[in-house]
Amino acid sequence: MGNSTTCNNHLGIPPAKGPNAVGCSDFMMDHTVKGTFFRLYYPCVAYEDAEKPDWIPSKEYFYGLADFMNINRGLSELIFNYLFGSFKIPAAMNAPYKQNGKCPVVVFSHGLGAFRTLYSAICAELASQGFIVAAVEHRDESAAATFFYHGKTEESLKPGESEFPLRNKQNSMDLCRIAVMGHSFGGATVIEALCNEVNFKCGIALDAWMLPLDEEIYTRVKQPIFFINSEKFQWAGNIMAMRKLVPPDSSSTQRKMVTIKGTVHQSFPDFTFLTGNWIGKIMKLKGEINPQVAIDLCNKASLAFLQRHLGEDLYGVHLICKRGLLQQSLGNQMLNCILRWAERSVLKQESFLS
Repeated sequence: MGNSTTCNNHLGIPPAKGPNAVGCSDFMMDHTVKGTFFRLYYPCVAYEDAEKPDWIPSKEYFYGLADFMNINRGLSELIFNYLFGSFKIPAAMNAPYKQNGKCPVVVFSHGLGAFRTLYSAICAELASQGFIVAAVEHRDESAAATFFYHGKTEESLKPGESEFPLRNKQNSMDLCRIAVMGHSFGGATVIEALCNEVNFKCGIALDAWMLPLDEEIYTRVKQPIFFINSEKFQWAGNIMAMRKLVPPDSSSTQRKMVTIKGTVHQSFPDFTFLTGNWIGKIMKLKGEINPQVAIDLCNKASLAFLQRHLGEDLYGVHLICKRGLLQQSLGNQMLNCILRWAERSVLKQESFLS
């Protein structure tokens, strides 16, 4: 999609830096309005000429962004397609899974007006370091756009396909080590998910918007939390809400809060890598810090936190789960349950932007 001859040659989503090549696949757990839709990032077998998916999946997502920004669809499609239509995600679409023991799982929740592909720099980096990441596309009207099937569909395999790759990914998920991560409104989702689902072992909230959370939630969250904030987005009231979970005099390694100097709210999604300096500054997609430096700081801090609380050695040595191996049937049920918890309960409706 888009014109590959645009003046964007010096821009692009940075490739992951970990020891593993990264693959991605889209999954719908139930194809109806009630199903869960997500993009899965995972360590994959590296091979040449791998197909890399478009960053924006289809023009309907341009329309959704236009509606969210309250601008004309036709004009915005031309602008968005020129600026962003040629970019690819740095992951191999439907690549074979790399067999390397069981991987810890991270469920990623996008911000208001975003969707499943917009945080690929973060998700791909985690996958390159040995995590399986499920980037959920929320269906509560907080995504710019999404889709589902109205009629009853039957799952079918294309010629030459088997169900082995999907089963491989399920069998390779360490469901004793699951974290939740999100940006902005997705950061609030992290807190609510930790409150309601004990199977999440820890959470990372990127520049969290705390306003949607009920007061009673704060006392019910028991798991470790890491807040990573931008310099320009946060305000006193929002920080005070975070302080209910991270007291200022706390020396515990369970709860931490940091701010990356020179960053803005959009330093976490991929937009920050895909515009020049002057457009990025005007649209508040870039801060004073180099976007690559900012995302590296965010990713390294996140990986250190996940290593501490999920027992994950970033060089590939996995600790044994204390609860032992789950039976596969129970494991699949737990995965579905956890992914469904990522579908927010706030503003839940059965209508969609497109």
